[in-house]
Amino acid sequence: MRKIKDHILPPWNDAVSITAVDAQGNGGAHHHYAIDVDGSEAYGVDIHFQNGPIGEVGANGISHEALLAVVADRLRSFQEGPYRCKENTCALTHIEEAMHWLHARTLSRMNRGAEGTSEV
Repeated sequence: MRKIKDHILPPWNDAVSITAVDAQGNGGAHHHYAIDVDGSEAYGVDIHFQNGPIGEVGANGISHEALLAVVADRLRSFQEGPYRCKENTCALTHIEEAMHWLHARTLSRMNRGAEGTSEV
């Protein structure tokens, strides 16, 4: 297990604890994260990312794109309400750019016939 602290800017997010729960997988990434709020299981969440190529192991977790889509939706909603600001716009722009590059990677893999496999 490894603690993640990139989100912390005291005192605002120090009550949120993120832990990479599992060992690193074949690609070097973790696949299971636990997020707890102030030690309360009531607000905690487990995030399971896809572990292995879908074509080889089936669907068993979410993608980066799915998680980014949730964050993008929240920021878009804030931008339509009273919390509209330049910082949200910039964050949303970069999330959309990240989605673009992840989609480009998938399309490249599809074009090479590698998508859904462990082929590099």
